[in-house]
Amino acid sequence: MACGKLEIDILNSIWNLTSNNNGKDISIQDVVDDLSSNGIERAYTTIKTVMDRLTAKSILVRYKVGKKFFYSAATDKEEFAHESIKEVADKFFNSDYAEMIRFIENKFDLVK
Repeated sequence: MACGKLEIDILNSIWNLTSNNNGKDISIQDVVDDLSSNGIERAYTTIKTVMDRLTAKSILVRYKVGKKFFYSAATDKEEFAHESIKEVADKFFNSDYAEMIRFIENKFDLVK
């Protein structure tokens, strides 16, 4: 489920748009506009390509209404974050969450 920065930006945009618009269908243009309002300028075609890749990874769901495609996230933000944290713990800390937390505390000087 590894995602790059732009993929995460797009997912955050979709989660934001979904929560703010009560189930409104989200188009590529909606995401482009939302990202632009947050200072992330990308071409429509770039966003479309990345959203298609997220669909191929089953992270987004694409559906058609009339002649137009719309997208939604396959999971909510909390579940996606949970799965991402679990993946990092599994890959880098042998599923030892306590070790991962100690690493984070030390790396980012969170222990006072």
